[in-house]
Amino acid sequence: MKYIVCQTPGSFLLKEKSPPSRKKGEALLKIVKVGICGTDLHAFSGNQAFFTYPRILGHELSAEILEIDENDKGIIAGDKVVIMPYVSCGKCIACRSGKPNCCQELKVLGIHTDGGMQEQFCVSVDLLIKATDLSHDEIAIVEPLAIGMHALGRAQIQPGENLVVMGCGPIGLGILKLAQLSGANVIALDISKDRLRYAKEVFGIKHTVLADSGAREKIAELTTNNMATAVFDATGNKKALESGIDYMAHGGRYILVGLSKESLSFHHPAIHAKETTLLCSRNATMEDFRQVIQVLRSGQFPTAAFVTHNIDFTSMINVFESWLDPKAGVIKAMVNF
Repeated sequence: MKYIVCQTPGSFLLKEKSPPSRKKGEALLKIVKVGICGTDLHAFSGNQAFFTYPRILGHELSAEILEIDENDKGIIAGDKVVIMPYVSCGKCIACRSGKPNCCQELKVLGIHTDGGMQEQFCVSVDLLIKATDLSHDEIAIVEPLAIGMHALGRAQIQPGENLVVMGCGPIGLGILKLAQLSGANVIALDISKDRLRYAKEVFGIKHTVLADSGAREKIAELTTNNMATAVFDATGNKKALESGIDYMAHGGRYILVGLSKESLSFHHPAIHAKETTLLCSRNATMEDFRQVIQVLRSGQFPTAAFVTHNIDFTSMINVFESWLDPKAGVIKAMVNF
């Protein structure tokens, strides 16, 4: 069978190997689609934390069952499935506390271990969710949307709240739309006029603000001078991460979704005066995945607008580097197997 491996930074190879052998408790899958995320782009560029080469990428996956034993999920051969790519130990304090998304020994498919950018793949049945009624594009975007769903849950967002989301990439757009569907008043903030235009015109985000020297004043105007009770960073950019408090209301919450490799610095009087609640949001839980699936089943999420690029896996190697350029206009690219 064919697979694609990131051999070294900046280098993909299309190779062949024998199909995997299924172990007890595992399902043999046919991979149909692989979504490309920021982690994959960073891995290709050579600046992804906790990463070693060579590595088969791919953790945003849509698949069909080739072989599976009888199971209590009712999944059978031929079913379409969502794959939760977070492999937790089940024993550490986080897992015992119902937070396997931040397991001490967490392994993420396609990052810490080989992922799904291959024609066939074996995973534990425990990581599968039956989704025969969703399209393959919808199945492949469940994971990135679950990241946003988890962040909203961490912040305990309520209808009518004023939210600022910094960054209109795929994670930021997911947070914006999911929050909007839950009844929150959302404001998109980005340095890119094109991304803001896309958020407004395609995703229906009413309020967009350019991240320049006038951003705070504009957000104050949109919130009747109260600022946002919750601010989400979906950029992972040090400068943006350190500025989020400026847009937050007194008594508000600041949720860090994007990941930076650098140290962050905050002016303590500024965060103390607002009695800031600082929250980090990592990965997602099975419940977040199920909530996203329900949203997709409702037809309210604009999947066709979210998935901007589709390409056959044999052609991916030649175009992948071009997706690093913001001018390419990539929100979510899909590799088709």
